[in-house]
Amino acid sequence: MTDVLKRLFEQHFHVPPTRVQPLQGNLGGSGRTIIRLANDANSAIGILYGVREENVAFIEFSRCFRRRGLPVPEIYAEDLSQGAYLEQDLGNTTLYEFLSQHRDGDEIAPEVIEAYGKVVEVLPRFQVEARHDIDYKVCYPRTGFDRQSIAWDLNYFKYYFLRLAGVPFNEQALENDFARLTKFLLGADRDYFLYRDFQSRNVMLVDGSPFFLDYQGGRKGALQYDIASLLFDSKADLPTQLRQQLLDHYLDTLAAFIPLKRDVFMHHYYAYVYVRMMQALGAYGFRGYYERKAHFLQSVPYALKNIRWLLHNVTLPIELPALMAAFTSMLASGTLQDVAAESDNLTVRITSFSFHRGMPKDDSGHGGGFVFDTRSLPNPGREEYFKPLTGKDAPVAEYLNQHDSVRQYLASVLSLVDASIHNYQERGFKHLAVSFGCTGGQHRSVYLAEQLASHVRGRKGVDVVLSHRELEGSGQ
Repeated sequence: MTDVLKRLFEQHFHVPPTRVQPLQGNLGGSGRTIIRLANDANSAIGILYGVREENVAFIEFSRCFRRRGLPVPEIYAEDLSQGAYLEQDLGNTTLYEFLSQHRDGDEIAPEVIEAYGKVVEVLPRFQVEARHDIDYKVCYPRTGFDRQSIAWDLNYFKYYFLRLAGVPFNEQALENDFARLTKFLLGADRDYFLYRDFQSRNVMLVDGSPFFLDYQGGRKGALQYDIASLLFDSKADLPTQLRQQLLDHYLDTLAAFIPLKRDVFMHHYYAYVYVRMMQALGAYGFRGYYERKAHFLQSVPYALKNIRWLLHNVTLPIELPALMAAFTSMLASGTLQDVAAESDNLTVRITSFSFHRGMPKDDSGHGGGFVFDTRSLPNPGREEYFKPLTGKDAPVAEYLNQHDSVRQYLASVLSLVDASIHNYQERGFKHLAVSFGCTGGQHRSVYLAEQLASHVRGRKGVDVVLSHRELEGSGQ
């Protein structure tokens, strides 16, 4: 699958890549395969995705935005017949990762607040400045956030979240509320560019400046939707005071682009917050309950926290009794309480890997943890008998365990990880990544990952996720 990306890389840079590293796999919600291709002088991000219309939208929007001087990746090369394109490499730090690395509960570092301030300053440029340059014919699947778009999102929420989570609702009464909500939403001015997925994982930070990704779902729409998406981004879990500070900053900036009446904007704002929350919950339900990708359900407790805040602090200008009752039932749901309880655990993600294929990516966004280099330890792979075996096999484990250097190494690892688990639990952190690398990712790293997983499993408040990257890739 990567051959087409290698060809595009060589076509653009006139030299082939020497390193090819998968970045996302199946953990993202978009279905894209994202790969970094590089050599000593150049680096680029390759995308493989089978929906031509979305690829066209992203490429055309990117070129439009760059003409406007907006901070988006340059498109280097494309082969839409193969569902492939190559774009500028913006590094590894998303706004979400930066936030996760510089917060302690609700205490968020000033540099993060500054980064968010820069992001909300750029948003009106997408929404207002670029709106007349965009070819809306390439929008997919709709040219505007219209009645049909809203219906899709509301039904997504109803069928993939409420129904799959077992939340009771009166279908006809809920449909009546959906109709009232839709009519109200369509009453806002919708002659702007709507980014559609304006959230912290789609913003990259490059030397402190924000760059923007994943606007392929863009279309015409209301101003309120995108700022609601950013500020009520579930897992980012921004404190209420910071949300209000950033909303005020956004409106101050927006007022320099258009005549703005704040009361008119705010009249529709929280209805757009609600519809964005329902769209996100539908996605969590579809990916988590239907597709059985459990990590998507980790965002549900944060979304419920937002719903609780909205119910207690916001009164909409329209009556939506069935929808509000469904939200109240969600907060009381035993099934969703179980999801919330599980999310309070610390997830220790343990991975073995080969250094030849690069280090594993931390998809939690936390960015913390350990990478242990086991190549200093005795290597069973050098002996013919052990070559077809792995670190999960008893002969390999016995071979390694008989060496004092391995036992001492493991004892040091256990001590370090135990201390971090204790500290992380005290501070309310949710993710700790521990990776073991060796030459082939088959013997030493696998053995040590297995030993650590066995040591940590069963602890109160700790979930262990163990993976052997190279073994799983080879079917062993």
